[in-house]
This record gives sequence, structure tokens and C-alpha cells, in this order.
Amino acid sequence: MGLWNNMSFQNSASFTMEQMTFFYDFSFLVILLILVFVVYMMLFLMSESLIKCYDLDNQIMEFFWTILPLVILIFLAFPSIRILYLMDEMKNPTLTCKVLGHQWFWSYEYSDFSSFEFDSYMICNLMRLLEVDNCFVIPLGLKIRLLVSSVDVLHSWTVPAFGVKVDSVPGRLNQLNFTVNRLGVYFGQCSEICGVNHSFMPIMVEVVLNQGFSVWLENFS
Repeated sequence: MGLWNNMSFQNSASFTMEQMTFFYDFSFLVILLILVFVVYMMLFLMSESLIKCYDLDNQIMEFFWTILPLVILIFLAFPSIRILYLMDEMKNPTLTCKVLGHQWFWSYEYSDFSSFEFDSYMICNLMRLLEVDNCFVIPLGLKIRLLVSSVDVLHSWTVPAFGVKVDSVPGRLNQLNFTVNRLGVYFGQCSEICGVNHSFMPIMVEVVLNQGFSVWLENFS
């Protein structure tokens, strides 16, 4: 979860979030290099005597300042498209769950198991309004597919550590895929204004080992 002095992303807990963090660092480096180059050129021109101020045409310069932005955009586009396709579809998911947004709580249904569903309400605690009575439990390292919808108004299921955010739309199923690679408890919140208690419908996900997940299923059901 995020800390008070955290000025960057939360620690990644999924392969998707790791790739997004790498892409952010790469794109930030490119933008920083462009900024340094532009500032250098501005300072250089300010101190230059402008001996070529009457030049009206330079084909070589125009070629480079057309090709160079194109090359930069290509270097940014390919990693971005790769991450987009990684998030879009997953073949043969191991576990499928349905998430329903309500005013103002979440419902979880494990579609691979018969009649296994529960509601998740926020409880009063010292965890910045992030803890719930029944957390969403998933196994470590398995392909997870979530089917997200709503029964009343727009919501948004978001867990920053997983790098996932999907809208919960009434009458529509949105699909979300991810694989968690770290054990622990991760928090999120509804990220779409959904009414007066929008701030009080947190998301709490516990990632456990496969054996622990089987024990939890037996005990909970």
C-alpha cells in the first residue's frame, strides 16, 4: 500500500505493473533528454550572435527535425502497445471471478465454484478507511480473470499495486486479466464517483499460496 512519504508508484505486485513501471521510467528518461536538449538549444541561441539569421532554407536540418521526433515516437509506441496487448487478453485463465459494484460495497463471486459468493463492506479501523470485513482472496502466480459489472451506478474496481483499473458499468461485463507474483494484502478504492459514500467502498485483496487458498475455500464455504 502507499505510504505517506511515497512520491512514486506503489511496489508492483503483478507482471503487468512491473512492465508499466519499466515503461514509465523509460518514457521519463526520453522526456528528460528532450528537455535537456531544448534548454541547451535555447541557451545556445540566446548567446549566439545570430550570424545565420538570414537563412531561409536548410533541407538537412528540416530532415533531421522531422525524422528525430518520428523515431522517438516509435520507441515510445512499441512498449506501450506491448503492455496494452498484455492487459487485453489472457488465454486459458486458471481462476475466473465476478465482481459486482453496489452502493456502497463490493460483491465477489467465484464462478468456478458453485454458489460461492460474499459481500465486502468497509469496517471502522485505523487503516485509512481501507479495511473490509471479507477480503477478496486469490492464489499466487495463477492467471486471474475478473468479470466486473454493477447493479446500480458506475463504479471502478482499482488496485494500484496490480496496475489494474476497470469500470463497473450496469448491464455490461468488463473483463480484467492479471497474474499476481507477490504474497501479501493489497488495497484499492472505487475510482468512479458513485454517490455520497463513494469514499467508503474500499477494495482489499489478499494473495495467498495455493494450499492456503484451498484451505480458505473449505473454511469459508
